[in-house]
Amino acid sequence: MSDRVPSLDWAALEDELNGFGAARIPGLLSAQECDALSEMYGNTNGQHGRSSTAPTSERFRSRIVMARHGFGQGEYQYFAYPLPPLVAELREAFYAPLREIAHRWHKAMGIETRYPATHRTYLAQCHDAGQRRPTPLLLRYEAGDYNCLHQDLYGDHVFPLQVAILLSQPGVDFTGGEFVLTEQRPRMQSRAEVVPLTQGDAVVFAVHHRPVNGTRGVYRVNMRHGVSRVRSGLRHTLGVILHDAT
Repeated sequence: MSDRVPSLDWAALEDELNGFGAARIPGLLSAQECDALSEMYGNTNGQHGRSSTAPTSERFRSRIVMARHGFGQGEYQYFAYPLPPLVAELREAFYAPLREIAHRWHKAMGIETRYPATHRTYLAQCHDAGQRRPTPLLLRYEAGDYNCLHQDLYGDHVFPLQVAILLSQPGVDFTGGEFVLTEQRPRMQSRAEVVPLTQGDAVVFAVHHRPVNGTRGVYRVNMRHGVSRVRSGLRHTLGVILHDAT
């Protein structure tokens, strides 16, 4: 990841982020890497069925059944520290380029927050503020499952960009289950954006809000993301969130 992520066309990705609040990265992970991550989720039948919220292994700190909280249908598990090497590498590799974009966004929106040079230092700030629980997660959707529009805000420290990587193959492993974003501009109706993904593709997107140029200058639009209904099969996704949780 320390080679793959910096070598991406970050100028083009930033243009797409500025225009739509999300940018697609084709083929970031190989099929083998995707399958290895999906297999980490574990068996959810029997004692780990949807009647239980116990993590499927010691690899995870908690398991969330979305219907219990009104989040949608499906489930996800937050990794425990230490993170799997690939997940930790993704977090570290994305921090540096996204930090530069975050600073430009914050300057445009008049937000004073700036981020330290390394992700390790940023996590130390989160931990000092009581946000000590890791947030990278694996999500699992079966037929009929979906994820309501939401924002991943876990405390006062919020890094403004995050990454999701589709681990399953559309049309083979599942159908439906599109990644969806909406943006709410002041005094306007919400706009939806569907990001087409195939196995191994990543999407970088705004966590909370992003700057937009208007006739009276730059203003903030509120962003939410979710997943449409899975029509058939099984869909796994890796979420790479750069701030930790309380």
